[in-house]
Amino acid sequence: MKNTEQLYKALNERILVLDGAMGTMLQRYNFQQEDYRGERFKDWEYALKGNNDLLSLTQPKAIEEVHRKYLEAGADIIETNTFSGTTIAMSDYHMEDLVYELNFESAKIARKVSDEFTALNPDKPRFVAGSIGPTNKTASLSPDVNDPGFRAITFDELRIAYKQQCEALLDGGADILLIETIFDTLNAKAALFAIDEIQEDRNIKIPIMVSGTITDASGRTLSGQTAEAFLISVSHLNLLSVGFNCALGAKQLTPYLETLSHNSDFYISAYPNAGLPNAFGQYDETPEQMAEQIREYAEKRLINIVGGCCGTTPPHIKAIADLVKHYEPRKLKETVI
Repeated sequence: MKNTEQLYKALNERILVLDGAMGTMLQRYNFQQEDYRGERFKDWEYALKGNNDLLSLTQPKAIEEVHRKYLEAGADIIETNTFSGTTIAMSDYHMEDLVYELNFESAKIARKVSDEFTALNPDKPRFVAGSIGPTNKTASLSPDVNDPGFRAITFDELRIAYKQQCEALLDGGADILLIETIFDTLNAKAALFAIDEIQEDRNIKIPIMVSGTITDASGRTLSGQTAEAFLISVSHLNLLSVGFNCALGAKQLTPYLETLSHNSDFYISAYPNAGLPNAFGQYDETPEQMAEQIREYAEKRLINIVGGCCGTTPPHIKAIADLVKHYEPRKLKETVI
């Protein structure tokens, strides 16, 4: 992987900034059913509105524009528009056969814009993280309260789906694979298993970011793990980073980042929401408010990578980037190569 050396060098020098929410930005375009369909899918027999990953094929200029805005705001790493890019999630739209193309084209768009910004300032290389969401099925929990032993998906089905997604992301130019918003660690382990298979098949080392989500004030993931248990569960691979995103605002995430930081030899990532949602499901935290809370991460040297999740926009990322450039990154106990 050609940019891996640059990535590790940058991580040792400074706190890297991840981009903000793709969905929040796409909502601003107010795309309707026909926009999602485009010319190619105008006669698709199923509703497509809400399939944001599809916009990489039908509205690629919008995806490119969002990436560009985050890079202009100071992001070092941008995520591909592929959060739901597995056959499992795409089955909702009967688009399983498009999964390779969706991921490949999304990575290509991000790669193109990222390379443009790196060319303008080679001292600040930009990187592409292939976004791998948790899917809409869980391997650890039953969706049927009357049948707790039932599982809607198997480990092997997840492994196969993740492998297809990851191969397409790499082929499209992703530097990093980011398994994110993990609410069920067994799903994540299937993704890690698939990535490890690809590393062996292709004889390459892939920088892997793993980011879980603490779902409530109990400090646990949806499948019941504490921050420490989550860390132990994913530490069998030599990861680039481990961290948390989504569900909580920056302030609420601090104790869980402390747990990871004190117990891990990996780099630590954090990209919280812009506060907690209000009664209408909106995120009210301003860029200044969010950056001020993230200051605690930087002062305590808890993080190596920081960005934003739900409700965050380019101004949020700019405020975070302007803040963290004044702070040293968290030092590893031992160098991970």
